[in-house]
Amino acid sequence: MQGQARLATGRTKEGTTSFGRSHTLDLLRGLAIAGVMAIHVSQSFPSHIGAVDFAFMCGWTGVNVFYFVSAMTMCLMWTQRTETNPARKFYIRRFLRIAPLFWLAIPVYLLVNGTGPSANAPNGIGPLQVILTATFLHGFWPDSVNSVVPGDWSIAAEMTFYLVFPLLITAFGARRHLYLALAIVLHLVNVCLFKPWAFALFSAYYGSGNEAFVWTTLHISFLNQLPVFLVGCALFFSLRDGFTKSDAAVFAVFIAVSFIADRATGSHEFNYLMINLVLGALVAGCIRLEIRWRPLETLGRNSYSMYLSHFAVICGLSQIWPLADGPVSLLIAYAVTAALSYFVARATWHLVERHAQDLAHRLTSARADRSIIRPTLAATAAGLR
Repeated sequence: MQGQARLATGRTKEGTTSFGRSHTLDLLRGLAIAGVMAIHVSQSFPSHIGAVDFAFMCGWTGVNVFYFVSAMTMCLMWTQRTETNPARKFYIRRFLRIAPLFWLAIPVYLLVNGTGPSANAPNGIGPLQVILTATFLHGFWPDSVNSVVPGDWSIAAEMTFYLVFPLLITAFGARRHLYLALAIVLHLVNVCLFKPWAFALFSAYYGSGNEAFVWTTLHISFLNQLPVFLVGCALFFSLRDGFTKSDAAVFAVFIAVSFIADRATGSHEFNYLMINLVLGALVAGCIRLEIRWRPLETLGRNSYSMYLSHFAVICGLSQIWPLADGPVSLLIAYAVTAALSYFVARATWHLVERHAQDLAHRLTSARADRSIIRPTLAATAAGLR
């Protein structure tokens, strides 16, 4: 609790950003889900116009924007609260935010997509894949990623980040260079050691012809995504406390060592790093400028359910879509997907999420703390007697 209090005492000098209830964070979530829907809609309803399809395909960066916003939001929540047992309450809030809807999505997508072999599960879906997905461990086994719930690789990364976040912020506090240093180390470990070893291991396990599947799975693995979260944490404290020349120097070192490692290993992760650093700068710029736009903020507040549901919406639309492929079809399909996914999100909020959030509030409120303390005191008194 004392650590939280110290973290909460941010500076207010010129050049810093005062974080409160940030509408810009909601706007960024809205941009992220708009991008994610764009790439998936364009895959099912292509315009066959190169520039248009390329623009929609760039929506994949939305997931990485989610990562930056998630890291900053976690830092904001942690530094604004001063409470007992902060880690326990953090885990309760995050679990009840993610798990209920995700567990609901598992049987829905098993029913929609079946359990047969697919690009994401060459040998089909069995109990192992379902159990790993339900326990949020699917990111650690290749054919469990995206096989049960479409797009669940990002959920695996988020939940694993939530697991380590209290440890990180307790150890590092507001010392943003430590987050960046760890990001550099993990990036090099992934590029130079883990990815070559894991690629050889899983390519042999799944057999010839599945190399692309293994490579893609390792690219979206948590170890390759964790540096994005760590940079997000560093950006939060840089925005709050003010950027310095040393921040620029550390980023320059990050870019240089990543370039050297990429050339030495052929990992092809340098471009991914650079894209993420550019995205991080854009996210920080939006927050610094306090950009707001209500339609995107509304999407952002409903982005999690929209993320889980838009795959099913696209699948359903593709079965009944009356228009031939083309730019008009793509734009209409995008608008319909966004609208239907939003309506699903509002329904799931009232039916599921609202109740889960109420439960999280009850379990983490001061009253819950007092109800735990009283039996403890009573037991202590009984022991003294």
